Amino acid sequence: MTMRLGSANAYDNSLAKLTSHQAGLSELQEKLTAGKRVLRPSDDPTGAAQAERAMTRISRIEVEQRALNVQKNSMAMAESTLGNATETLQNIRDLVVSAGNAGYTSVNRTSIAQQISALRDQLFGYANKVDSNGVPLFGGLGSASSPFTDAAAGVTFNGVAGQSASSTVAIPSAMDGQAVWMNVPSGNGVFDVSLGGGNTGTAWTDAGQVVNPSAVTGDSYTVTFTVAAGVTTYAVVNNTTTATVATGLYTKGQSIQFGGMAVRVDGDPANADTLAVAPSTTTNVFKVIDKAIAGINNANNSNTLSQAFTKALAELDTGMNRIQSARGLAGDMLNRADSIDSNQQTKSNQLETDRSRAEDMDMIKGISDFQNQQTGYDAALKTYAQVQRLSLFNYLG
Repeated sequence: MTMRLGSANAYDNSLAKLTSHQAGLSELQEKLTAGKRVLRPSDDPTGAAQAERAMTRISRIEVEQRALNVQKNSMAMAESTLGNATETLQNIRDLVVSAGNAGYTSVNRTSIAQQISALRDQLFGYANKVDSNGVPLFGGLGSASSPFTDAAAGVTFNGVAGQSASSTVAIPSAMDGQAVWMNVPSGNGVFDVSLGGGNTGTAWTDAGQVVNPSAVTGDSYTVTFTVAAGVTTYAVVNNTTTATVATGLYTKGQSIQFGGMAVRVDGDPANADTLAVAPSTTTNVFKVIDKAIAGINNANNSNTLSQAFTKALAELDTGMNRIQSARGLAGDMLNRADSIDSNQQTKSNQLETDRSRAEDMDMIKGISDFQNQQTGYDAALKTYAQVQRLSLFNYLG
């Protein structure tokens, strides 16, 4: 059997191979330039789908990380603000201690009260501080631009009390202002001691302490002093049951114990002078400071000054402890943010590896394929050149 090959057929075959090699070479060059083996879904539908899913997840992580950075900045500012607040409260406490100096006059104490008032205003500014986006740092679950209002009746919290919880990808950007600044227990945190309104003696007390927690009833009590023939005695009555729960001879500087509690009384009570002992109630750090200012301002040495002094110190210490605890919580949340950031970075790296495996080119293999394709293209060019010269007319004279 004999096959005849015409020049036109040879030209067409050579040109087709040349075009095929040129197209393959161009495609490989495009992929090498991009560093990807999948430039369009038709190259590898499965790989393209895997790469798209990985990129979608990476984009979501990037959005979550931007939000986390904003939250971290706000929480870091809150932590720093609470540090400044603690320092301010310590300065106020030092001034209260100095006001108890027996050598000071009412003029000296007025000056101290003015200094405390200035520091109190500074502390109020910390409570209303906002982050770089104008969001209150201590607005709780939501508030207006100023979560705290300072009025004649005292400071009030206008936000929504509560602390947002952290999630696997986020931390709160605000703290519960109610818990930080407003929930300060009065007295020693369990009970509160105050002098009777009609007292004429010089008796005053410390903040008291709990000596037997299981015996504390939560009732209120009245301690009444009786002075007869130069001897002072006391009787403690439970105001709820009207029962007398303790009696005894009063000794200056010693404690009176009842209901699981002990109160050290100093000074000289007059006949019928009283002490009121009631369960602790909730106050706030600003009210504590306001009462301290009222007790110190223009005060001479007296038992009422001593009573205000000891109560202010006890409540300031409680308020400072609460702010320090809040600062610790802010630090914990910042540590949580660092952990989230690390986990998100690990996820992002894993997803980037998945994306790269699905669509990126093995550059060594890609260069090898390109060189092979280029060799084939060069061979096709030479073959086409040889075929072009295969014409009978080239040999006819």
